[in-house]
Amino acid sequence: MRIVSNRKVADHTYEMILAGDTTSLKTPGQFIAIKVPDYYLRRPMSVSDWDETSLRIFYKTVGHGTTAMAKIQDGALDVLLGRGNGFCLQDAGNRTPMLIGGGVGVPPLFALAKAFVKEGKRPIVLLGFNTANEIFLAEEFEALGCDVRIATMDGSAGTKGTVLECLQDVLAERPAKGFYVYTCGPRPMFQALYRAMEQEHMDGAFSLEERMGCAVGICMGCTVETVDGPKRVCKEGPVFRKEVLPWG
Repeated sequence: MRIVSNRKVADHTYEMILAGDTTSLKTPGQFIAIKVPDYYLRRPMSVSDWDETSLRIFYKTVGHGTTAMAKIQDGALDVLLGRGNGFCLQDAGNRTPMLIGGGVGVPPLFALAKAFVKEGKRPIVLLGFNTANEIFLAEEFEALGCDVRIATMDGSAGTKGTVLECLQDVLAERPAKGFYVYTCGPRPMFQALYRAMEQEHMDGAFSLEERMGCAVGICMGCTVETVDGPKRVCKEGPVFRKEVLPWG
């Protein structure tokens, strides 16, 4: 795919737009796997949104590979598209979608929000960051018409603390049974959120972040345990319904 742009949008966070055939992308929550020049393993990246000829991703510079990606301004990249299962919009039923994202877990929720808005629904979006300088996509969620709540660990924007504080604020306004949760973020956030959902008897789906080797289901390096046995995040995931995750 051809690089259209690659720019910094927040602390250590970059937006990259790629042009090419995107027909293998079918549903929000799927990811791509990028071959960074001079690095052996591909980098899996959630797709934030796409159209017929281009897509957008966000990534954080956390290691040598992503730091190298941030320096690429033109040319083409070898990309595997349409990986994983994505979110199921129908799982929400008549309930209000509650989209909960932490850090670089936020991007795939944007495409999901767009899909729900297209169906005439108004998602509630809870976004968690460490500081105000790391916030991205919040204004775009608001432009879609979503009810956006922000939490920062240092209190520099929105509610001080984690997205769980935002969750409790929302549940003080409306009963938990009226929501279906879609979430993507780091494992510590997931575990705390899972416990809160158990207490409130909330249903939902988790998009897991795991280190991947091949991203096509061969190496088994991204395998996680479920109540149905080991499953590959790159193939059977990355999205798993709450009831199949043995975190209780």
